[in-house]
Amino acid sequence: MSAGEKYVAAAYGVFLVVVLVWAAIIAAKLSRLERETGELVELARTRVSGGGVSGSRASGDLRDG
Repeated sequence: MSAGEKYVAAAYGVFLVVVLVWAAIIAAKLSRLERETGELVELARTRVSGGGVSGSRASGDLRDG
């Protein structure tokens, strides 16, 4: 194997590692977003079913009276 072929093989190897790291980062973000979405769905279900805070305080209105 010549020196040029070694450099090409090394470049492909580096590119493959970069793509794999990028895919792992995207997968981790997707997993986190799916978990957070599930938590928001559960929160919405508890509020709709009456298990959460009701009235004006549920909408963030914290004024007195």
